[in-house]
Amino acid sequence: MSDSRDLLIQIEEARRAVLDEGRPEAVAKRRSFKMQTARERVTALVDRGELTEFGSLVEPHRDNELNRDLVAPADGIITGTGKIEGRYVNVVSHDYTVHGGSSGKVGGLKLARAVTRSIERGMPLVMLLEGGGHRIQDGMNAAHFAGASPVFQNMARTSGWIPTVAAMMGQGFAGPTNYSALSDFVVMVRGKATMGMAGPALVKAGTGVDISKEELGGAKLQADMQGIADLSVESEAECLAAAAKFLSYLPSNARAPLPILDCGDPTDRRDDSLFELVPADSRKVYDVRKVIAVIADRDSVFELKPGFAGNIVTAFARLGGRPVGFVANQTLRKGGILDTPACEKASHFIGMCDAFGLPLVFLIDVPGFAIGPSAEATGLGRRSGRLFYEIGIATVPRASVVLRKGYGGGYYAMCGGRSFEADAAFAWPTAAICAMSIEGAVDVAFKRHYQNAEDPTAARQAMIDRIKTQTAAIGAAKELGVDEIINPRDTRALLIETFNTSPRRK
Repeated sequence: MSDSRDLLIQIEEARRAVLDEGRPEAVAKRRSFKMQTARERVTALVDRGELTEFGSLVEPHRDNELNRDLVAPADGIITGTGKIEGRYVNVVSHDYTVHGGSSGKVGGLKLARAVTRSIERGMPLVMLLEGGGHRIQDGMNAAHFAGASPVFQNMARTSGWIPTVAAMMGQGFAGPTNYSALSDFVVMVRGKATMGMAGPALVKAGTGVDISKEELGGAKLQADMQGIADLSVESEAECLAAAAKFLSYLPSNARAPLPILDCGDPTDRRDDSLFELVPADSRKVYDVRKVIAVIADRDSVFELKPGFAGNIVTAFARLGGRPVGFVANQTLRKGGILDTPACEKASHFIGMCDAFGLPLVFLIDVPGFAIGPSAEATGLGRRSGRLFYEIGIATVPRASVVLRKGYGGGYYAMCGGRSFEADAAFAWPTAAICAMSIEGAVDVAFKRHYQNAEDPTAARQAMIDRIKTQTAAIGAAKELGVDEIINPRDTRALLIETFNTSPRRK
């Protein structure tokens, strides 16, 4: 009769068989593609490579003609708890060496348990995704598929409660794409990762279209053109680092305090470069990302969706060690105008910051909303409403700074003035605030007047110059439209003071 030590040895031998050391052929195949194994990714992600795994010894179902002889170590998915930068997280890692990373019935139970544990314990969830969705051997069976899975309902329950990260590290059609759509942060590895509702083989079978996986759902398409991914990076190491960095700005859950770090950057630091970074001439463009970098704690800026909707910038940063969210018009792209992609990008970011308690900073230089048939065709009337809505329901502290233009509805949508009860509303001396483009206003309201003048061009310009004197920053302060016209060098200190003295929530 075996004693408990003998039984333990048997268990350890069974566990070793599902580890990388027990599967040398699968590991060698991954090496040939210059990709890490699912377990190596987990080891690289968590502190000291330590994961308390659950479900390591599960077996796949073998109850129908398609799966009777199936071999699927850990049923193709690794689940467990570890730490990232000292904080507990739950980790899910799809194993592409097991039937292409497909999701079997038992593997699905492991994923569902990881999500549920994250919700119940208030812990972030990180998913390292690579695979082709539901496993055909299990899915083509009504006994398995009819009951479906609560995983999508539970993923929805994570929204606004715990941070969720989807790291797309290889091809991830179907299920992994759906998980990504329900996540707070999606990062893809360029040249390797893909997303989409179905892979090329299924697309060809169903539609007759022959297309490569990169054309169908590569990182360039999903991150830069569609904006479904928040970031694309060059390597798996960068992908894992981005996941950890994203989490570093957020609390473990919506009730936990913000992770405040001492960055060693003086709160009263003043920088003369701001005068050069933002030209007084509103016809000249500039890179607002450089402005954010100067105002925020040094080396603390982490931009989301940098390749998508470039006319607006959304970025995490720190002010006096406190995580905050920056929303800024980017004049380098379309003059910083608000169109449908920009509204969608900003709306999602504002909602996420509000959910996890990050104060919001709006840097305003906006000519308004996009107009014309092409803008209307994108449903901008509704999409702009979502931006108003997210700001309107936000409970976190908000501060706005008008750098230059604050025109029309765009000024409202960027939390300008008293539009959404900002805790602080500032303007730089270069600010110009009015209901619409000055040139457009003159052409609409006074066209007949200047056309009847002896010199129509000169008359038009004289009217434009006269109106500009009425839109200058000093006028914005006369009736407390803004709290104060500030020295650009004081922006950092005033924002930090605002958030230090504002309640965490309204």
